[in-house]
Amino acid sequence: MADDPVALCFEVFNEIGIIEQLSRSLLEARLPDGLIAPHFGVISHLVRRGDGRTPIEMARAFQVPKTSMTHTVKGLEAHGLVEVRPNPDDGRSKRVWLTPAGRAFRDQTIRALAPDLERLSKGVDVADLVGMLPALRALRAFLDADRDRPGTPDPSG
Repeated sequence: MADDPVALCFEVFNEIGIIEQLSRSLLEARLPDGLIAPHFGVISHLVRRGDGRTPIEMARAFQVPKTSMTHTVKGLEAHGLVEVRPNPDDGRSKRVWLTPAGRAFRDQTIRALAPDLERLSKGVDVADLVGMLPALRALRAFLDADRDRPGTPDPSG
């Protein structure tokens, strides 16, 4: 397989996809009723990248249509986890800000996942995970930069 880079890339993406499905199920089992993985993802994105993002910026980051991101943000707003404010840079768009409850929600979810992550750390070689991180980060960075390549479809509309 190493002599066929296309097959190798497909197999890597296939494994990542399966891992994403399994980890999403695990995460969603720990979330409060009415919240799903995309809600947690947006909160984590705002913590990691800083809040005050526009819905279109987040839609591009998540590679989803703007309408999907707007729906996700409205759900977060209804739960009091974000606040949507007018964008001071242009009178038309909005910016999304985390509330203290949103930050607490993220921390509580991570704490709720702790037993699962502890079990994971005992079931796989942690050194292997450490060794994977640089390659996974490089893959993410490449894909992130490549999505802005001319001619690449933009699902955010």
